[in-house]
Amino acid sequence: MYSLNVSLPSSVTSLAGRLGRELPRARARPRGEHTLVVKRLGSGDHTAYARIEARARDAVRGTAPFEVRLTGVEQFEVAATGPSPVVYLAVESPELRALHERLCEAFDAVEGMEGPDEYVPHVTVARGGDPAAAERLVERDIDPVEWAVEELVFFDAERGQSVSRVSLPA
Repeated sequence: MYSLNVSLPSSVTSLAGRLGRELPRARARPRGEHTLVVKRLGSGDHTAYARIEARARDAVRGTAPFEVRLTGVEQFEVAATGPSPVVYLAVESPELRALHERLCEAFDAVEGMEGPDEYVPHVTVARGGDPAAAERLVERDIDPVEWAVEELVFFDAERGQSVSRVSLPA
């Protein structure tokens, strides 16, 4: 599966890593694997990727840099896929949501995750583990983290690596 993601500053990945260590029975995201998905783009071989990237670049053309803000720790008590609960850093950004909607016009929305009322911008901290420990973490206050999104990353989830980047304004 390919996706278009927001580049994360080290302050966000460090926070996610620290919080993940507080959920010892959960599967925390390893360092370097934290993401903020703007839109899942589909799957296919390398030749399909070139077409997917070209379509995505067309869809983001004209996008200016924008602000995002981490607002707290939340959870999906029951995940759409994979182990539950999913503890995550909540993200607010009207521009991110607008970009997601624009990409949903160019690519099919993943059912149950990306529809108009289903997209929840977030950075996953950990999956599974003790629900009570997850609840305690969700109750914790964190200082908001804000940053400017100046580039987007094309990510290959199957290989676990970035494929290319697009600088904003696109």
